[in-house]
Amino acid sequence: MIEIVCNDRLGKKVRVKCNSDDTIGDLKLLISAQTGTDREKIVLKKWYTVYKDHITLDDYEIHDGMNLELYYQ
Repeated sequence: MIEIVCNDRLGKKVRVKCNSDDTIGDLKLLISAQTGTDREKIVLKKWYTVYKDHITLDDYEIHDGMNLELYYQ
């Protein structure tokens, strides 16, 4: 299990525990369960990289304690 921190810089900071073989879509589902926003409206970024839903966290080399930027579409 790894823990990922997602911050939207508007006052919402979410810590999510998930497996490294989960996809970005699974991570968005966990984030939407904690924040109450719709899963389709969540966009995860790191600098200028927009993460796609069907790729796993391992493939993006997302590790324990990593920070991701949380945007809304």
